[in-house]
Amino acid sequence: MTIPRRSLRAAETLAAAAVVGLTGTVLSAGPAAAHTPTWAVTCTEVSLDLTAYNGNVTNQVTVTVDGKDLLPTETFGKELHKKLELPKHDKELTVHLVVKAGDGDNFSRDETKSAPVCEATTPSRAPSEATPSQSPSSEAPVESAKPSEAASESAPAAASPSPSSPDLAETGSSSATPIIGGAAVAVLLAGGGIMWSVRKRRTAQH
Repeated sequence: MTIPRRSLRAAETLAAAAVVGLTGTVLSAGPAAAHTPTWAVTCTEVSLDLTAYNGNVTNQVTVTVDGKDLLPTETFGKELHKKLELPKHDKELTVHLVVKAGDGDNFSRDETKSAPVCEATTPSRAPSEATPSQSPSSEAPVESAKPSEAASESAPAAASPSPSSPDLAETGSSSATPIIGGAAVAVLLAGGGIMWSVRKRRTAQH
């Protein structure tokens, strides 16, 4: 059986068109499956991992926080990896990511995530209170001997003045001196009287 040349050429043309169409489909589907924009947001940072992009075109990425640039527009090739520190905040932040792929808008991304407030960290263990090396003794201290008692035992008590004696300065003579002096005068007078009477008797006898 002889196949006409026209039919053979038509079949070859159809086969070539099918191959070209299949190749185009594979090429167009390949980049779509390859672009991988991965990013994560915590209370302290934003992590960017943009991989498998077309390195032959210009790709761009921008990150803003509450409308302010955290990462101004930056170009990249096949991939980009970054960690961006978030500012300190006491309320939830809105993080906006924009990726523009140079090989088509269908590969671009425009996404938004929220950055929570970091929880306040508390120390795992409270610092122990300083304890004194030795607790104060509950027993009362032993009282030492009172000064008055110690003085009375160590030294004789000073003689207290008699309440009946007058407050006069002592002259060195005893209070009994006048009595002794009076007795001596009386003895002298008595002796003189005796001697006078004896002489008078002797005169009368002669």
